[in-house]
Amino acid sequence: MSWQIILMEALAFAALFTALVFAATAGDRKYSAANIHNYPPDIQEEYFKTHARVDVSYQSRNVIATKGLGIVFFVVVLFACCRLAGAQTFWQGFWLTFGLMVWIGAYDTLFLDWVLFANLPYFRLEGTEHMDAAYHQKWFHLKGALFPGLVFALIPAVLVGLLVTLVP
Repeated sequence: MSWQIILMEALAFAALFTALVFAATAGDRKYSAANIHNYPPDIQEEYFKTHARVDVSYQSRNVIATKGLGIVFFVVVLFACCRLAGAQTFWQGFWLTFGLMVWIGAYDTLFLDWVLFANLPYFRLEGTEHMDAAYHQKWFHLKGALFPGLVFALIPAVLVGLLVTLVP
């Protein structure tokens, strides 16, 4: 496998992921259950004091559908990455995919969550603009990256590993 290609894929994956995050939170989409689900609980509670409460639990149909679409998206993109990098075995596909998922989880946490989410008014929910400390909760985002983030990363890794071995 080519490390130069893998490095370019990691950078392209981060750019694509960033574009998806901004697209998913544009306009009224920011107020969907699947997006509010990603906010710390105290921000959710403050928001729901002045807005209709929606189910933002992991069992919510909207959250499950969004996470399911995310898995499909990651599998398609990361399978293409494996092909470009030259993965030929299950384990090559698995480890490359898992590595790229860990990379995107770290990028999401350390840059998107800790820097952009915490500081850009773009991500503030209506009625929570005053909650600076709540938007700067590093531990909330780090916990999410570790669990369920790392467990979530295993799903596309296994699926892509299987695709690498099954698709000629």
